[in-house]
Amino acid sequence: MYRLAPATQSYAWGSTTAIPQLLGTEPDGRPVAEAWFGAHPLGPARLTGADAERLDALVAADPRGALGEDVVARFGRQLPYLLKVIAAASPLSLQVHPSRARAHAGYEREDAAGVPLDAPHRSYRDRNHKPELVFALSRFEAMVGFRAPRRAAELLVGLESTLAEQLHKILADDPTPQGVRTAFEWLLAPHTRPHPDDVAELARACQRRLDAGSPSPRTDGTVVRLDAQYPGDPGAVTSVLLNPVTLQPGEALFVPAGAVHAYLEGLAVELMANSDNVLRAGLTAKHVDLPELLDNLDVVAAPPIRIAPEHVFTATAVYYAPVDDFELSVTTLADDTETVRLPGRGPRILLCLDGTVELHGEHDGTLELVTGQSAFVPASDGLLTARGTGRVVQADVP
Repeated sequence: MYRLAPATQSYAWGSTTAIPQLLGTEPDGRPVAEAWFGAHPLGPARLTGADAERLDALVAADPRGALGEDVVARFGRQLPYLLKVIAAASPLSLQVHPSRARAHAGYEREDAAGVPLDAPHRSYRDRNHKPELVFALSRFEAMVGFRAPRRAAELLVGLESTLAEQLHKILADDPTPQGVRTAFEWLLAPHTRPHPDDVAELARACQRRLDAGSPSPRTDGTVVRLDAQYPGDPGAVTSVLLNPVTLQPGEALFVPAGAVHAYLEGLAVELMANSDNVLRAGLTAKHVDLPELLDNLDVVAAPPIRIAPEHVFTATAVYYAPVDDFELSVTTLADDTETVRLPGRGPRILLCLDGTVELHGEHDGTLELVTGQSAFVPASDGLLTARGTGRVVQADVP
């Protein structure tokens, strides 16, 4: 078993305190948006110790021992998932993740064009898809997927705004998924996007309706909030088209490839396919690639996919996502004299959320984790048991 030190990402939207508090490190005033516990080459975790070897190097040195024969046969010689902690103090970009086929084609196309892998205007950083599961550690706010077209049109009625009237007409004329796509693209495309003054006018109309008693205070409040964060960006208006989502601690959400989404605020564990492919449409200072996003966009109206846990053994809840790359489990230990079995056979990454957890491998390996500490357990360690008093979240391959 190997204790890990995550790679951290200091994106502007991150919290200055949430991840340092979880990891037990001293805040330095800079935002810490994400902590990566994985082997992605753009941010691999390191093994703690004198040599501080990278996790991706450990896997590459002995892929069958680290991953197991089955995982190597299915996914090749790399860890198929990426575990993160995300701490959003302000909204993230409006984005979509690609399918595996589109990611592969996009990566090859940008490579052939000579776009450097670390170029700010590059859209595809790897060849993989990026479905993801979000497990809330605090109240977590998001927008995910499109509403029913008629519901979106209803929310625009009564807003004293030219932009609201224009959007309502698009949706009323075509109350189908294609009409939603038309409205979404019309808002964001360079040749049709509304003037910043029109976006501000709609945000003021939402504020007036909030003050008067809104039929959808969460939607109106989101428009106002996003316009304040990104003045004049029509991405703020897309919240009328999208499903609002609130997760309470312990609840989970699955975001498939093609689903447009934006995370607004909160602390969560994220588990995803091993990818950093993000296609952005707005609400960001980073590279926006609307044509590529639209090519990957799923516009069918559907409610957000909440994943209910299935309880296995006595102390463990498993959040099964509809993908082969990963599964997430959370084990709660209440009696340090009782040893419980953890699900799966690896390769695993474990993160102690609180308390103290002692891990025992099938072949006599032992490692103690306290709050904020993490470990990589190779497949060669076999079955895993734990005891202690605390919670540990585990990433594994189904």
